Amino acid sequence: MESDLSNYRKSYEKGELTLEQSPENPMELFRSWFHEVDDHFPQDETNAMTISTIGLDGFPKSRVVLLKRFTYEGFIFYTNYHSEKGKAIANNPNVCLSFFWHGAERQIIIKGVAEKISDNLSDGYFESRPRGSQLGAAVSDQSAVIPNRAYLEDKLKALEKQYEGQEIPRPEFWGGFIVKPVEIEFWQGRPNRLHDRIRYHLETDYAWTKNRLSP
Repeated sequence: MESDLSNYRKSYEKGELTLEQSPENPMELFRSWFHEVDDHFPQDETNAMTISTIGLDGFPKSRVVLLKRFTYEGFIFYTNYHSEKGKAIANNPNVCLSFFWHGAERQIIIKGVAEKISDNLSDGYFESRPRGSQLGAAVSDQSAVIPNRAYLEDKLKALEKQYEGQEIPRPEFWGGFIVKPVEIEFWQGRPNRLHDRIRYHLETDYAWTKNRLSP
């Protein structure tokens, strides 16, 4: 089977990014871009991001997760600590996040180090989730091989019965990670493939250098 995609082309013409107008802290630019995209270029989920990890087998693996919070310190998402990504992070905390917002013709690539957040923060977020999502987190032994979907649905029914009329506690194997960035690159599509690329590199705590890169 072969599919020739050489004619798939798009001209990027919706914006520009200059070194002079970029703030000194990349988190300020991230916040500005995120809210601008969310307000003016609505997508299904602006907070959807790809996280890439290095697995125990030495191969990289990428998947989409949802960003749930960001601060000057980093980017927070939640997952099952026993999942493939959880085990990969435990073995090698160096990860890469990426956002692609096609409506705004923008991309952000983030290199960073992932670490678990506090139990209090994980508890607070878990309590804010819909009950169905809480049950789903408790039921799923994420990334494990299962015989069929009925196996999951039976586990869900059993857990619903177990916690009927009660609050569902956060499973100890489920919680948040914060990715603390060491490098952030902002990409703005431009005509003729001469895209704007600004890369920030962390030198010391909250002290960043920035440079323009060739496209």
